[in-house]
Amino acid sequence: MDAKIANASLAYARALERLGQGGGTASSGASGGPSFAELVREAGAGAMESARSSEALSLKSLSAVKPELTEIVAAVTNAEVAVETVTAIRDRVIGAYQEIMRMPI
Repeated sequence: MDAKIANASLAYARALERLGQGGGTASSGASGGPSFAELVREAGAGAMESARSSEALSLKSLSAVKPELTEIVAAVTNAEVAVETVTAIRDRVIGAYQEIMRMPI
């Protein structure tokens, strides 16, 4: 549970840094910050990289080269947090879309 809190706080800090660089907007217009699509793409790429590294460590544990158990647990936990974050973002985007669709014209 502590790893999830640490990863969440790290992700929050990175998001704040990005917002600070982008002038507080989600578009890449005149402010020069990353667009929403770029942020989502980066989050997805980070989740995939985390999953790949945890899978590689899991495969190493089956081979002759034995990594530390803590490394395996940390990698799997990081992958789990990344997947949960991507799922939460997806749910929020779908919820926002559904709310917009319910608005009267």
